[in-house]
Amino acid sequence: MPAPTPVIVTEEQMKQLRRMRDAPTSSKREAFRAGIVLGLSMGKSAKEVARELQTSMPSVSKWRGRWNQQGFAGLGDAPGRGRKVRVCAKASGAALAKAGGRAPSGGAWSVREMAAETGLSKSTVHRLWRAQGLQPHRTRGFKISTDRAFEEKYWDVVGLYLHPPQNAVVLCCDEKSQCQALERTQTGLPLGQGHIRTRTHDYYRHGTVTLFAALDYLTGKVFAHTAKRHRHQEWLSFLKKIDADVAAEKEIHVICDNYATHKHPKVKVWLARHPRFRLHFTPTSASWLNLVERFFGEITRKVIRPGSFQNVPELVTDIFRFLDHHNLKPTRYHWTADPKAVLDKINRAWDALLEEAYKPIYGT
Repeated sequence: MPAPTPVIVTEEQMKQLRRMRDAPTSSKREAFRAGIVLGLSMGKSAKEVARELQTSMPSVSKWRGRWNQQGFAGLGDAPGRGRKVRVCAKASGAALAKAGGRAPSGGAWSVREMAAETGLSKSTVHRLWRAQGLQPHRTRGFKISTDRAFEEKYWDVVGLYLHPPQNAVVLCCDEKSQCQALERTQTGLPLGQGHIRTRTHDYYRHGTVTLFAALDYLTGKVFAHTAKRHRHQEWLSFLKKIDADVAAEKEIHVICDNYATHKHPKVKVWLARHPRFRLHFTPTSASWLNLVERFFGEITRKVIRPGSFQNVPELVTDIFRFLDHHNLKPTRYHWTADPKAVLDKINRAWDALLEEAYKPIYGT
């Protein structure tokens, strides 16, 4: 008989084979096959490997050949191995078709409810849904802007991010209203070895405050101002503060939303007397274009939500402590998304939305 083909294994393959053989998560089949290849690669004869692993010579010969021909791919199960799964086509079709509707209980379908409805097992329903990427229990929020001038405003704002004007500052401005001074009813435990921080679910309300913020896109610094309310008077006060803080020779480009106070007649009169201010309005329902929203999310997560405040001044003090620390080493937010790719995504969303809206009229 011809001499058997030697088994050649690289150092990296040797490490992977040992992991397959020794890992507690490996199946018995994987560990067994990896053990055969490892034994042969160390110069042992097929008879010795068969004796050590308590298997037959043909089995050792089989996995030697599979390894030499396909490597790691050869150690897997051959296609068609095992009993074929038989599922009723009508029941499986119903499990897929009904998944987007409402269950008899009124909510989203669960695998158990669908299994009871179709007569399939819950494991079969789960496999069908997973294969089709269906997740009835999950919902993702969305909002598409209906602004007729969306594209014009979009490019106006994104243009400032991609090509900021010379000798000017670009400020992303907005109000964070209803910042609540909440006091927890009991003192929680601090972080300790073996346990996380604790916080009571209930609280006392001690009033609210509005935070006006302007994020300098080029430096990352934040101008801030607080007030009890957020009327046009407070917005004007904030604009005057910005006017005083920014060097007189620089233009000021303000990115803001379409809130009525930003377009109040008295605000327009003041802006006409201060021509270095130029307002750029984001499209309606497109707050994601204003980068100050990202900063508001950070201050909410780090200061407002985890804090416990006995009054509004305590909350304001903590907010400005955070702002002062931020402005010592400000982190700039960069616009990195491809503007055309963003528009393409929005157009695809509109196509899907319109298609779904007209289904009841024209049918599926």
